Parts: sequence; C-alpha cells; structure tokens
Amino acid sequence: MFRAAMHTGSLAVMLLSGTVATSGAQGIPVDLELVLAVDVSRSMDVDEQELQRRGYLEAITAPEVIQAIRAGAYGRIAVTYVEWSGPGYQQVVVPWRLIEDRASAEAFAAALAEAPLVRESWTSISSALLFAAQLFEKSPYRGLRRVIDVSGDGPNNAGPLIEPVRDSVLERDIVINGLPIMLKEAHPGFGSIPDLDVYYEDCVIGGPGSFAIAVRAREQFVPAIRQKLVLEVAGRTPEVVLVAERGKEKRIDCLIGEKIRMQWLGR
Repeated sequence: MFRAAMHTGSLAVMLLSGTVATSGAQGIPVDLELVLAVDVSRSMDVDEQELQRRGYLEAITAPEVIQAIRAGAYGRIAVTYVEWSGPGYQQVVVPWRLIEDRASAEAFAAALAEAPLVRESWTSISSALLFAAQLFEKSPYRGLRRVIDVSGDGPNNAGPLIEPVRDSVLERDIVINGLPIMLKEAHPGFGSIPDLDVYYEDCVIGGPGSFAIAVRAREQFVPAIRQKLVLEVAGRTPEVVLVAERGKEKRIDCLIGEKIRMQWLGR
C-alpha cells in the first residue's frame, strides 16, 4: 500500500513541479494570494461544517481583517475558497476574488454563503495541497506572498503521502498554514487522533513564518479563524503558536492516518 502511495505521491510532485515551473510574473499585484482549503470529509459533522463556514464568513468581513488588508503595500489581497475531502474531491467554491475593502469582503462572503454544504469521503490533505498549489498558476493576480490555509479534523489517510507533497509545495515558495480542528474527543478508529495539532505542526505546515492554530472548543472557532486571517494578511506569526521548523525531530508518525485506515479496513 505504502509503495503504491509513494509512487502516486512522486508522480503528483513531478506534475506539480512541471506545472508551477511554467508560471509567469504577469497579473494584478496584491499583497497576498491566499487559498482557503477547507475540509468537508464525513468525519466533520454537519454542525461542525456549519460552524466552520460561519467562521470564515464572519472572519473575512471582520474589521480587523479589513484593517490588516488596507495596511498592506498594495492594500488588497486575492482569495479563493476551496473545499476538499478524498483524492477525488477538490472543489473551488469561490474563485479568485480581489478583496480591498468591506464591500469586496462582503461580496466574497455573500458568494460563499450561497454555496451548499457537502460531505465527502476520506481525508487527503496531500491532494488538497496539490490542488491548491496549482490554483496559483491560474490566478489573475500576482502576490508578494502565496499562502495555503488548510483546515481539517484528521490526518492524511488517502492519496499521495503528505510529506513529499508538502515539501514540493514549499519548494515553490508557497507557505502552508494550518487550522487543526479538535472539537471532538479522539477515539480509536478510522480518521481520529488525539494529537492532531502535533501532526499539523510536524507533517503539514511549512515555509517562512508558517503556523498552526488548533481549535479545541466551539467557542474558539470564529476567533481562531479571524486571528489566523489577520496574521496571514499581515505576514506575521503568533508568538504563542508553534511554528514549523524544517529539520527538527519528528514527534509523530506522518503515516499515522494511512496506518489507521489500513487497520480500519482490516488489512
């Protein structure tokens, strides 16, 4: 299983490298190009999905987020919203949009609010990162920084292996930040681990100033998303949040999701 996954991961990395290498420098200049990559796998309950959606709707229009956008060199950012689950499901919900004031932020939020909630199978963070990275090549904007903001409630358990994909994305000067969702108590079984925050820190996020903010209670959801957006727009790192450090000793097995899946399937 792992040999096949590694082959798939290597092929995906090669395809990503080839695609990104062809990118040009044309486009409308912005301070940040941001892909919001949101988990819609079936491990997310409907109420959690609604809370997650509301968090992004409220955060993107929050006064402090608008203020951070206006304080940039260009005073504008480009954002696209993507939902993902398994290797075969990545969906652009809101295409690239320019956000430069409250009106444009509210227009983005309105488009997001109209989209129906969906739930799909499996959790492939790696496929989501590959998909998100390629979106920068289709962007009509040119950011001083490029960031993938990925949220999820479980480890990678399908598709390419997470580490080689993450590393290939980082080589393209794309920063990966994370929002590990830990609202439910982890239990033995498929797709659930108690230290998802450590998994995100060691296996998912990376790049200069990258960080992960864990959500452990429902009341933390909206403030956490708002804080994360402010920090991403401003290009800052929270002092109290662990930052990805390449080369540090791993605290968790980055294949844990795949191994749990194999146990769950009885293989």
